[in-house]
Amino acid sequence: MNPIAAPESPLIARVKSWLFNRRSGSLAGFLICVALLAYAYYLQYAKGLEPCPLCMLQRLAFFALAIAFLVAAVHRAGVIGARAHGITGFLIAAAGTSVSTRHVWLQHTPESKRPACGPGFDFLMDTFGPFDAVKRILHGSGECGAVDWTFLGLSIPEWTLAAFIALGAYALFLGFRSVPRREHA
Repeated sequence: MNPIAAPESPLIARVKSWLFNRRSGSLAGFLICVALLAYAYYLQYAKGLEPCPLCMLQRLAFFALAIAFLVAAVHRAGVIGARAHGITGFLIAAAGTSVSTRHVWLQHTPESKRPACGPGFDFLMDTFGPFDAVKRILHGSGECGAVDWTFLGLSIPEWTLAAFIALGAYALFLGFRSVPRREHA
């Protein structure tokens, strides 16, 4: 025991134990994704912020990541399964990170150099099909560059970028951490 450090409270020890356990940690990842999606829908329906096509792709990535975390929480995986869950979560978060990065880049591009506003997400999916629509969405449009909301100086795409990075790292951590014997039981 370090004589300089204060003893850890039982509550802190219990929270750390819960977050570092593969299954309960995966449940926490799932709940975080659900909370982020719920807040996005709150901003849309209660505050009137309409999502742009890149926002819709980020929501889709959070939904997929939530499902990946939920599967990892429910599945009593061995070492290989846990690693597969961690890699799956990381890859989904990496896809979300790439969309968020593009969105942040568009927001920081001067308005005169931004692409013109394009059609909405539903129109693109119905007209061009999923693959061509995603290609057109990733090109971005003027509406994707608008900053309608900030918190602590960061826009929604900047917050989602941070969330995807953190959740991807957390998925890898949960999948590749060494497991004490008592967690297997």
